[in-house]
Amino acid sequence: MGKSSRAKNRPKNAGTDTSSEAGAVGPRQPCPCGSGKRYKACHGAAGGAADVYIARPFEGLAGECDLIALRELVPAATASLQVTGAEDRVVKLCTLLPMAAPAMSRESGEVWLGLQVQHSFGDPSRDLAAVLELALASEPDIIGLTDAPGPGPRLQDLVTNTSLDVTVHEGFEFWTSDLLVTDGLEDALAQANEAASPTARLTSVDAAYWTNVGPKEHLRWVMPEPEGELLDALARLHVDGSDVIVPDARLVGMFRAHGLLVPVWDLPVGTGAEVLEEPAAAFKTALDQALADTSDLTTEQRSARSGLANRQVTIR
Repeated sequence: MGKSSRAKNRPKNAGTDTSSEAGAVGPRQPCPCGSGKRYKACHGAAGGAADVYIARPFEGLAGECDLIALRELVPAATASLQVTGAEDRVVKLCTLLPMAAPAMSRESGEVWLGLQVQHSFGDPSRDLAAVLELALASEPDIIGLTDAPGPGPRLQDLVTNTSLDVTVHEGFEFWTSDLLVTDGLEDALAQANEAASPTARLTSVDAAYWTNVGPKEHLRWVMPEPEGELLDALARLHVDGSDVIVPDARLVGMFRAHGLLVPVWDLPVGTGAEVLEEPAAAFKTALDQALADTSDLTTEQRSARSGLANRQVTIR
């Protein structure tokens, strides 16, 4: 059969990537578990991965959106955790730890849990909970997982926070808050600080982070609404011209991370974080109104929605 005949007789949907469907991961996209394999060869294949893949692993945790931001987007930040059975211990959630350690039991008695570690066992909440339990039971040391943790509690079973109070740091000096700085640690600290883009968390809305990546500034905002509803609302605002946070800003696309969408705006260089506070609060009000609108999308709005869906990148 000739090439043109094969194309003519091929089903219309053959070979297409279904990643634009709400919550879907395309078979050719990287598996969100972090294994480095394509989804169709990992958690998208029968028997392709031993562990169950959890699409929204942090659902139900206080500060879910901020937790996702700290895991995927923010260079240096910390938050205190309240942990069942360890009420007398200081437990600190950290974006990144020295040597990318999964966790550290410190000489001071504190336990630090690193978020930006990919264990690739299918459920990050279970992986982090397993590391946390090991760290709480260990002498001062670096703690990690070498094998799948198996059945057991998830973060939702251990963490009792009713809110997550995030502190964004300019760099990683918090690593040395209870340590004597050695030459090796000083070098690691300098290297980590050099790679950290300036970042700030907005105070007027939840889980929105300004960052300066050198030639560009961005606003990246983790939103908890269901994907389909959020896309509809963003499409309505786009057609109305109401998705411009500040003059000359542009909604350029979005990440999909741990089951939630993260809209991303390009900002004019020199904007900074403080200028975004009032416009972000006003946008949140407009977004809530658009989310409450259940009328059918117009043709123009459907076109805008399609464009937004096509500008998604799944990172986890």
